[in-house]
Amino acid sequence: MKRVAIIGSTGSIGKNTLEVIKELGDYEVYALISGNNIPLLLRQAQEFNPEYVGSVFSDNEKRLNELVKNRWKTLIGIEGCNELAISEEVDILVIASKGTLTFEPLIKALRCGKRVATANKETIVAYAPILKSILPAIQGELIPIDSEHSGIYQSLLGAERSNISKIILPASGGPFYKRESFEGISPEEALEHPNWKMGSKVTIDSATLMNKGFEVIEASVLFGLSSDEIEVVIHPQSIVHGMVLYKDGSVISQLSKPDMRIPIRFALTAPEHRGSAFDPLDISEVKTLTFYKVDENKFPLLSLAYYALKEGGTLPAVLAASDEVAVNAFLEGKIGFIRLMDIVIEVTQSHSPVKEPEIKDIIEAEEWAIFRSKELIG
Repeated sequence: MKRVAIIGSTGSIGKNTLEVIKELGDYEVYALISGNNIPLLLRQAQEFNPEYVGSVFSDNEKRLNELVKNRWKTLIGIEGCNELAISEEVDILVIASKGTLTFEPLIKALRCGKRVATANKETIVAYAPILKSILPAIQGELIPIDSEHSGIYQSLLGAERSNISKIILPASGGPFYKRESFEGISPEEALEHPNWKMGSKVTIDSATLMNKGFEVIEASVLFGLSSDEIEVVIHPQSIVHGMVLYKDGSVISQLSKPDMRIPIRFALTAPEHRGSAFDPLDISEVKTLTFYKVDENKFPLLSLAYYALKEGGTLPAVLAASDEVAVNAFLEGKIGFIRLMDIVIEVTQSHSPVKEPEIKDIIEAEEWAIFRSKELIG
């Protein structure tokens, strides 16, 4: 029996992870850590009866303890997440939360030799230079949950690094890849993703292709690739999730329905492809698979991500932090869709990066980006 701790259990990835665990049968929930959605956390705890429940936010400690009433043990804040990361009782740590708070438990779990299944883009992006330097010497497994990185991971199994020419990350294009003008786009329109059911932040990032930009930086960390070895194409059907072009001209790819439970299950069971109660892909029903080059004039944030990757240092952290602020402002109706992208571009391009940052440098860069972005929003 594998014991799983989930940081971010009440979000989209967390809820899907619990569905997968229920379906697998020989995995059990050891801990559930939420953000602020304490009512849902307690409903999850009633169903899965973990050893621990908690919140990444220390402000929730009193409320949580009053509601739990000693039924479960509680863990609070990143300190509580760190306890799970080093606990001998935890086999797999799932990081399903957003934001960069989870860097410390991620590293601690890996250093303890655990499997870390992560859907957290911001941490991988912001701490990219540090992760690149330490991951090769860490004994744990960092398994991506993103469908694209999961597809690449699977397509690389058993491959020699020297045989790889490049990887190809498909992007759905979101709801607007055919739209001529981005004027007047409302949050409601941008949240209508044609293929995926995701949280609001990642859905907006998909509409601007910032999400794919983050994935480019992630791929460079996860697979040890340069920016020249990572290509992005528009693939509206979201059936092909990752492709690897080998030097002999062969392309190995992973296909499945656009269902996040598939990469989550693989992240838990890899390298096995365990049986599933979910509907499999019927290849005879797939009539068309199309791929297009990205219009970088229409989606400038993708080019900005490549720029941040090439420049390195604290620049990816600034990119991620600025985007977080701008997306929230757009969702709150404070700025428009085009202004969202302009703010991220202006903040990122105006930053003077620390080339070989320590953790404090990345935190300071994030704080600067947040302040500058809010200043531009007004």
